[in-house]
Amino acid sequence: MPTDRVLSQDEIDSVFRKAQSTLHTDDPAQRAQPYDFRRPDRIAKDQLRSIHLLHDNFARSLGSSLSAYLRAYVIVNLVSVEQLSFLEFSQCLPSPTCIVSLNMKPYDGSAILELNPSMVFPVLEMLLGGSGKSVYKVEREITEIEQSILDGVFRIILHDLKEAWAPITNINFTIDAHETEPQLLQVLAPNEAVVAVSIEIRLGEVSGMMNLGIPSIIIKMLRQKFDQQWSVRKSESNADERARMWALLQPARVKMDARLTGPKMTVEEMLSLGEGDVLWFDHLVGKQLELMVNGSHKYRGQVLPVGQKKGFQIEEVCFEEPRQT
Repeated sequence: MPTDRVLSQDEIDSVFRKAQSTLHTDDPAQRAQPYDFRRPDRIAKDQLRSIHLLHDNFARSLGSSLSAYLRAYVIVNLVSVEQLSFLEFSQCLPSPTCIVSLNMKPYDGSAILELNPSMVFPVLEMLLGGSGKSVYKVEREITEIEQSILDGVFRIILHDLKEAWAPITNINFTIDAHETEPQLLQVLAPNEAVVAVSIEIRLGEVSGMMNLGIPSIIIKMLRQKFDQQWSVRKSESNADERARMWALLQPARVKMDARLTGPKMTVEEMLSLGEGDVLWFDHLVGKQLELMVNGSHKYRGQVLPVGQKKGFQIEEVCFEEPRQT
């Protein structure tokens, strides 16, 4: 094969183009992902899913607690869990509204809990003996007397929130201060990241939002405890959960019924029966009977005498539809 062939200019240009495209493909700058330095405390998606499940349990528990406290049917649903800057979180809150700053002992830092006026005033009306069904929308700041009345509601909310966080860590949520204007909140820096939890509360035909903001830095500190909790729950679901389900099923009672079925007859024919008449059951002597468990055909076998009683001997398991007689 000749090795002294001279390349044309087009072939040389083609080789350089391929080399340049390969260099561009391997350029790490093209594979880089944008990073926002204003949000240094980003939380992993798997941990956000864990927080979502935690507050979903909190919402269900709070619905039961508020229903008992208000003596009315209250529905609480988790709407979203997302990470925002504190400035974005505060800008999403209505004005005026009902806001409390929460201590999170033993951790340093403060959380924010906000309850929309569309829910605050119906709750106040119910606590003062009303029906809470007023269609008139109140858009004003709550008074100090109304704040003291709402303290009972906040105690229930914080108690259920503490219980929801108990499997992860013991946080004692306590009210530090009250506020009505989101712009006046100074508990966190504007660019500090928070995990915003939005919960809908429905009281009859009235509904409103409750928003919870937790500093992301505290949740990042608990990353290892979140991982430990879910690893423990996975192992429990394999062994302890099966044992728990078996303990619940053991005392359950089932109704078993074995009948000799035959042709049907009318009431008139039954009333006309007399002494000496013979009924044709159309069932062979050695034919198996169907044993029904809670109304479903499960086994086939024979009825046998057991002492002074009757028993059923299972001969096969019934996996298909019952046989036609």
